[in-house]
Amino acid sequence: MMKSLIYLIIGTFFGIVLFKSEAASWFRIYEMFNFQSFHMYGIMGSALALGIIVVQFIKRSHLKDVEGNPITIPAKDKSVPRYLFGGIIFGLGWALAGACPGPMYVLVGAGYLPILVVLGGAILGTFIYGLLRDKLPH
Repeated sequence: MMKSLIYLIIGTFFGIVLFKSEAASWFRIYEMFNFQSFHMYGIMGSALALGIIVVQFIKRSHLKDVEGNPITIPAKDKSVPRYLFGGIIFGLGWALAGACPGPMYVLVGAGYLPILVVLGGAILGTFIYGLLRDKLPH
């Protein structure tokens, strides 16, 4: 129960940060895809840089999780088609919907209820991928 409460608090904080930084704004996303503003590229670039630093710190410090198990980060499979096609599908969905998965929940919380259609489509797409995963080239 306590762990769920901590996750809820962290998720709520993350949602507030996304909303206040305008990372969930359709207009900011539109500007990004039209190369009219650096705002979203700055947010994503700083997140990428911070992620690289934190992952390297975890790998080099041999940190343990909350249960005392060593944190291991397996190497990713290197395959051009999986990332190329996955990135294209993800980018098209992001451009068409005006939101990627994280901000979808933020937009629901902010009261933009039409995003529920997009969220339902994302959940349905994830379910269909789960059914077809063994048949797809990876």
